[in-house]
Amino acid sequence: MVMACVDLPKAADSSSVPIPPPLPSKSDGHQKKYRNDAAPEHTCVPTATRDMWDRLFNDGYKANVVIYTDNGGIVYAHANIIVMLSPLNPILILGTASSVIKGMLKQAKKHGKWYTISIRGVPHEAVRVFIRFLYSSCYKKEEMNEYIMHLLLLSHAYVVPQMKRVCEWHLEHGLLTTENVIDVFQLALLCDFPRLSVISHRMIMKHFKELYATEAWTAMKKSHPFLEKELRDSVFIEENARKERIRKRNEERIYSQLYEAMEALVHICRDGCKTIGPHDKDLKPNHATCHYEACKGLESLIRHFAGCKLRVPGGCVHCKRMWQLLELHSRVCADSDQCRVPLCGNFKEKMEKQSKKDEVRWKLLVKNVLGSKKIGASPFFLPVTSSSSTMS
Repeated sequence: MVMACVDLPKAADSSSVPIPPPLPSKSDGHQKKYRNDAAPEHTCVPTATRDMWDRLFNDGYKANVVIYTDNGGIVYAHANIIVMLSPLNPILILGTASSVIKGMLKQAKKHGKWYTISIRGVPHEAVRVFIRFLYSSCYKKEEMNEYIMHLLLLSHAYVVPQMKRVCEWHLEHGLLTTENVIDVFQLALLCDFPRLSVISHRMIMKHFKELYATEAWTAMKKSHPFLEKELRDSVFIEENARKERIRKRNEERIYSQLYEAMEALVHICRDGCKTIGPHDKDLKPNHATCHYEACKGLESLIRHFAGCKLRVPGGCVHCKRMWQLLELHSRVCADSDQCRVPLCGNFKEKMEKQSKKDEVRWKLLVKNVLGSKKIGASPFFLPVTSSSSTMS
């Protein structure tokens, strides 16, 4: 059995709040048994004090309130009992803990010494756990696990913010599952739990396919059709946004690879790389390590281009790719007169004869390729601002 205790609810009048007992030392054996550091606002209640609260509630000593629950259940409580933790600071149990219950007691019919009120719509044991929490701010872990939804509803209906925070914390840290997330989401919206509604909404988005086929989803569709439609719409919007993000990442990766290919092409034609380079360079295959990852693939493509017998645009897939790389280089090249890449000047002249549609497509490609290099752009290529100005 695991017990957890939280601070007592604050009374409307601060003068009626008792001075809390001192925290036990680290060596105190009761700390490990009754304290749960993870839960919100937990404190260590001395064993004697906790037992006194429990006996007062369980034995119903001098109780004067009868709370009727479902299936004929009865819970006894105290409307105005005084616990003498301090002679000058009494605690009014039910009236202090919940202003709603305080109002119910004022309007309740009195039969002799007994006030009678009803708390229905939830299991009897859930009401008992709820009333006990008003006494001592304590609960058992297994009871919280079993009646978490009912306690969440009761904390909202009877305005007990402390229990509300405890229930929210437990749902966020393990009790929110695919089995109850739809019910929690609806309850969070109806009972004003903004943080819990966001967390449950994220879980629904993550497990939409699994949840869409459940009975809970069908029930929500019947009881709250507009909410169900909004959820479906948000799933579709999120899915489209996810696909758009993937598409943009793929495009950025392609543009980055094209920029690296342009750098490697200039490197091969200007400086040479291992076994391939300009005719006037003395190549030394093992002299230095190439820092361009695209060189290996580009070297194979250049060798094929040099020996292919179908070296015409459209005649060979590999050659067509090489033609496109050469044209792309000519469009990003900053100085064709000094450039050593083959056909750079020829493609510059060809640009003037292209259709407007093709020209727009090429300019957009150049802009994206040059924009993929945010830092350390090559001095052999046009700056991004220049390529952007040519688009207008």
